[in-house]
Amino acid sequence: MKIIEVVNALEKFAPLPLQEGYDNAGLQVGLTDAEVSRALLCLDVTEAVVDEAVSRGCNLIVSHHPLIFHKLAHISDENYVQRTVMKAIRQEVTIVAMHTNLDSAPGGVNFKIAEKLCLRDVSFFGAGKTVEGIQGGEGVIGSLPEEAAADDFILLLKRRFDVECVQANQLLRRPIRRVALCGGAGSFLLEAAVRAGADAFVTGEMHYHEYFGHDQQIQIAVIGHYQSEQFTNEIFQSIIAEACPSVECCLSQVNTNPIIYL
Repeated sequence: MKIIEVVNALEKFAPLPLQEGYDNAGLQVGLTDAEVSRALLCLDVTEAVVDEAVSRGCNLIVSHHPLIFHKLAHISDENYVQRTVMKAIRQEVTIVAMHTNLDSAPGGVNFKIAEKLCLRDVSFFGAGKTVEGIQGGEGVIGSLPEEAAADDFILLLKRRFDVECVQANQLLRRPIRRVALCGGAGSFLLEAAVRAGADAFVTGEMHYHEYFGHDQQIQIAVIGHYQSEQFTNEIFQSIIAEACPSVECCLSQVNTNPIIYL
C-alpha cells in the first residue's frame, strides 16, 4: 500500500476544497509514492512526534493541525516548525494534515465531539458548503438524550473530555437539551448557535469580550482547543481501517497541548 492511497482515502472522506481559504491542509512534507510502513495519527506535529514516528516504524504521519501553516521563507533551525520539517525530511517521514476540511466534513471532528456527548439527531448549523457531492458545514447541533441542569452539563463535559477547567458564563437557570458545538476556535458560531435555538454552545476557544451579553440566553462552555479535538485520531483510524485495512495505525502518545493548568 502506497502513501498516496492513504492520502486519497482521507481526501475522499474530507475533500481539500472543504477547507477554509486561510488553511493549508493536505501534503506537508515528503513523498507519497513510497510504500507505507505504518501510520502515526496525531493532533499536532512536533519534533517529538517525528521522533515517535521513527521509533515506532512509521513513515507516515497524519495530523489534524498542519505543520506548515504559514509560508516558509527559508528552512533552518530558527523555530520548531522548520526543525520538524528538516527532521521529517532526514528521516524520510511523510506528513499529511486534514484540518478545516475534516472540521467541515460529515462524520468529521464536530460529529466526533457530538458522539462523545451522545447527542442525537445531529446536523450542521452555520454556513454550509457542497464539494464533490459532499455537504459540509461549520458546526453541528443535536440533543442530549435527557435534559440536564447547567452544572451537571459542565461536569459531563469535564468527564467526557478529561478537562480540568471549563470556562463558562453565568450558569443557565433552565434545563439544557439542545447543544451546538464547534471544535477548536469556534467562537464565530456563537450567534448562529443562539439563532439555531441551542441551550448550550461548546467550543475550544473564545475571547474575553465574546462572553458578554449572553447570560441566561445560552450556556457557553469552553473546554480548550486541544481537549475539544483530541479524538480526531479516532476518525483517521476508522477511515484508514476501512479504505486501507493493510495499513497499521498507531495513535500518538505525545501530548502536544502547549497549555497547562496550574
